[in-house]
Amino acid sequence: MNLEFVPSDYFATELKKLAKRYRGLADDYEAFLDSLKENPMQGTEIAPNIRKIRMPITAKGRGKSGGARVITYNAIVAEQEGKIYLLLIYDKADASNVKMNVVKQIVKDLGL
Repeated sequence: MNLEFVPSDYFATELKKLAKRYRGLADDYEAFLDSLKENPMQGTEIAPNIRKIRMPITAKGRGKSGGARVITYNAIVAEQEGKIYLLLIYDKADASNVKMNVVKQIVKDLGL
């Protein structure tokens, strides 16, 4: 599958903050992207084309349930190609849920 990953500015900032807190997050992130290439429809659909996906943080030692959450916007053009916009990432310990108005604002800012 030929997918392009497009991180939002907010996503990049939050990923950098989490990487400072948890060593090895870069490896976890790469494994997450590989997993997303294999199955772009994983996770829970919280709105049309918007999915919430669990990502483990190995430094925490708690698996997916205690790891991070990644909010994505899937723009799959064809079965084999498309873009996945990485909207948000957050540690579940910091926030159990994300407000939909925040997600919708990021989608709007990206022009989707």
